[in-house]
Amino acid sequence: MRYVVIMAGGSGTRLWPLSRRGTPKQLLKLIGGTSLLRLAFERATRLVPAERILVVTGAPYLDAVRADLPEVAPENLLGEPVGRDSLNAVAWPAAVIARRDPDAVIAQLTADQLIEPVDAFVTALEEAFAVAEADDRALVTLGVVPTSPHTGYGYLHRGEPVPGCPTACAVREFREKPDADTAAAYLASGEYWWNAGMFVWRAATFLDQLAALEPATHASVLELAADPGRLDEIFPTLRKTSVDFGVMEPVSRGAATGSVVAVALPIDWRDVGGFASLAEVLTADADGNVVDGLAVLNDARDNLVINTVDAHVVAVSGTTGMVVVHTPDATLVTTLAGAESIKSVVAAVADAAGPDFT
Repeated sequence: MRYVVIMAGGSGTRLWPLSRRGTPKQLLKLIGGTSLLRLAFERATRLVPAERILVVTGAPYLDAVRADLPEVAPENLLGEPVGRDSLNAVAWPAAVIARRDPDAVIAQLTADQLIEPVDAFVTALEEAFAVAEADDRALVTLGVVPTSPHTGYGYLHRGEPVPGCPTACAVREFREKPDADTAAAYLASGEYWWNAGMFVWRAATFLDQLAALEPATHASVLELAADPGRLDEIFPTLRKTSVDFGVMEPVSRGAATGSVVAVALPIDWRDVGGFASLAEVLTADADGNVVDGLAVLNDARDNLVINTVDAHVVAVSGTTGMVVVHTPDATLVTTLAGAESIKSVVAAVADAAGPDFT
């Protein structure tokens, strides 16, 4: 049967002070009062019933995830005691699902993007499922059809089409985030898609590749699936690496028995990673200002102002391209351009004021 695993780990440091240690960005109700995780779950229910949706998140977030997704059974919530990167966020649930259903086919999806239109997303996933079901060697990766020479995404170099499939093709290679000139050349060639970091595969196929390429991880996740009570013992020992570096790229180079296939995602795909991208997805007023909460703007343009305190007003005057975020115990003031450097600010806050403010 088909399953969906939603990866909902990470802290979303670049959205501090909205995202905190106990409330990562995927749980913030940023989009019309709805969290990114909830939106990802609702997309997943277009593909499989709720009982076949699993969520992988940080152990400290489990209670919040339960509250946001009450439809998900407790045994389908996997809480990582420590972050060990994306390879382990896909390997652990693959082992869990394979133990329940050896013939399972899994869509491995993310919880920190906005995806529209959802109908096109569902159509692409249906094709990806069909490819994985028809070919027991295929590891299917989803490639977003690029609309600009974006330098913030990795790229997939497409090869020969897969016969009988509308958009599927072999993947020649994975390419890292390019410089501007290289990205422009990729776009002009028409041979590259953005790497969405979402996948579809048979559980058994993925685990076979993992056994060949990362045998220690393979053995450990099988032990963990068989004995969940050893989570705190086993999980921190897993080698920390990404699924692209650990499995997908080596397989694409012929290092194991599988093959990597890409399916097109012809969608509007936005990674809400920081305040600049958040400002792009929220509605702006006539002066280009994005405002959430009680705020007064005077002679101000193209600012992002967020105030989460009801009995407090934020006033902004004479500014352009600023970010002002006010919460009960922390206030951030920066520029939209400088907002990408918030990780260093958070580290400085922890040093100066203590971890309770991060």
